[in-house]
Amino acid sequence: MKGTLLFNALREAIDEEMARDPYVCVMGEDVGQYGGSYKVTKDLYEKYGELRVLDTPIAENSFTGMAVGAAMTGLRPIVEGMNMGFLLLAFNQISNNMGMLRYTSGGNFKIPTVVRGPGGVGRQLGAEHSQRLEAYFHAVPGIKIVACSTPTNAKGLMKAAIRDNNPVLFFEHVLLYNLSEEIPSGEYVCALDQADLVKQGTDLTILTYSRMRHHCLKAVEKLDEIGINVELIDLITLKPFDMDTISKSIKKTHRVIIVEECMKTGGIGAELISLIIENCFDELDAPPTRLSSQDIPTPYNGKLENLTIIQPNQIVDAAKKIVFGEGEKR
Repeated sequence: MKGTLLFNALREAIDEEMARDPYVCVMGEDVGQYGGSYKVTKDLYEKYGELRVLDTPIAENSFTGMAVGAAMTGLRPIVEGMNMGFLLLAFNQISNNMGMLRYTSGGNFKIPTVVRGPGGVGRQLGAEHSQRLEAYFHAVPGIKIVACSTPTNAKGLMKAAIRDNNPVLFFEHVLLYNLSEEIPSGEYVCALDQADLVKQGTDLTILTYSRMRHHCLKAVEKLDEIGINVELIDLITLKPFDMDTISKSIKKTHRVIIVEECMKTGGIGAELISLIIENCFDELDAPPTRLSSQDIPTPYNGKLENLTIIQPNQIVDAAKKIVFGEGEKR
């Protein structure tokens, strides 16, 4: 039986939640008749009508603010950013309105809003279309952040995000939309605050998320061949982190590498290392290592683009260094 593509898994989740709850609606640029820039909302316009699948002008601050107001009145809007980099234009609405209103209203308003769309480093999309915004929004109080990495968790996380009464930033990677796998049939919902233990191991913990999950899986195959038994964890939830799963793993392996596509300075890895030092310092047999993108705008040139982000061979080299020690060879 043919598997489900990731973009279709997201579409199924939105479709099922719109059918289940008449207050769920979608808004954004080209989400209606065109079906979304990556076809995540394909055919939903015909099924639910223009009042529930609303095409908006190219004005991210305006339609994100409209989503906040809609949520305050009881709707459950899903905002699509045609590219997540464009949502920097709505930073004020997300940080000062979406994240704060439940608190500044004394709990009188809930803001059950999902902000989703494609992001990450694609293939020669240029600097402005290769943004990784998870670190930009990580310091904003009042919001949750998740990053899907497979069709299965994409569907389960989207359904959970729509049902959550808090604003959720939902990061999808532009290069994963055509990833295919069999997904569970029937009702399937993931927890928004739980990491995914992809592979158990004893020698080293690797923490990662989004597209880097698949780079890490390639590295794990090579590391198995040389006798390094990796425990691989897909963070999935970037805010809040699932520190229970992370701490339990580090107490077992005593070594940790963080692999991210985010930039190194002020990135997700930087925050994770701080928490690991605070919570697991006595369990560590080696300093935590983070493998992150270089702190430069992503080049358009394909070869240079690949050099700015972490590749599987770099993960292998870092793992050998932390497990075998610098200078040792196997």
